[in-house]
Amino acid sequence: MKNTFLTTIANLDKAGKSVIRAGIVIVFLWIGALKFVPYEADGIVPFVANSPFMSALYNNPQEYKDHVNKEGELIPENRQWNIENNTYGFANELGILLIALGILVGIHRWAPLESMFGSILVFLLTLGTLSFLITTPESWVPHLTDQQYGFPFLSGRGRLVLKDVVIMGASIITMSESASLYLKNKKTKLITAR
Repeated sequence: MKNTFLTTIANLDKAGKSVIRAGIVIVFLWIGALKFVPYEADGIVPFVANSPFMSALYNNPQEYKDHVNKEGELIPENRQWNIENNTYGFANELGILLIALGILVGIHRWAPLESMFGSILVFLLTLGTLSFLITTPESWVPHLTDQQYGFPFLSGRGRLVLKDVVIMGASIITMSESASLYLKNKKTKLITAR
């Protein structure tokens, strides 16, 4: 009984890989679609505004703290600032990228080489996202009145970013699996052609 259970668990790697791939596809399609909604676009403003690589994509990144909308909150003046800041234009482009990556990772069986490149891009994107832990002050609990603030006390935004370590690992698995399938298919075509 014990060996049967352990053997069953030991053979779950294929199912695990399928769940990992499905997870990347679901997360990227869902979050990508949400980038077209103002509350989600508003939520990434601190990350983009503080990034030395991305802040130039906004028109007035240095002013973002004066125009924060909380999730579910609508302050028309802040919405107007976000329109003028290119917050929504950038978020829409990011949404298109995320959806495209989700699709690329998802077409693994039909286009493994393209899917592998999609997974490589997911890996690179997670590196960029993880850089927000360094560049975004809002990733850490602020010093208000409590004694626990700053490093290592992650804020809600910081906890959200840290999860990308898991997506990074998953993208390595999916890129490896796609490359293996591509090589297997190529070998099969060579054998069939003989």
